[in-house]
Amino acid sequence: MKNIVENNLIRFMNITKKKTGMFVNFKVKGIRGGTAFGASIAVDIAAAPVDPTDSLEKIIEECARIAVRDFKTSEFQFEGLLSV
Repeated sequence: MKNIVENNLIRFMNITKKKTGMFVNFKVKGIRGGTAFGASIAVDIAAAPVDPTDSLEKIIEECARIAVRDFKTSEFQFEGLLSV
C-alpha cells in the first residue's frame, strides 16, 4: 500500500469557484501504517501547470499529482495536545 493512487483511495469530487480562485477537490480515504485516515484536499488550479482552456481530464490529472505529492509529505499534529 505504498502508492495510494494505485489503490484508488484518492477520489475526484468536484471543481469549485470561489472568490480566491478555482479549486479541484479530492477526498482521500485509506489505511497507511496501520492507521485509518480520511482527508479532503483542495488544489488551486493556478498552482497547477495547466491552462484553463485545457481539457478537464488534464486539469484534474495535474491537480491530482499536486495533491498526492503534498499529502505524502505533510506532517500532522494534534490540536491542543501541546497543552497536555
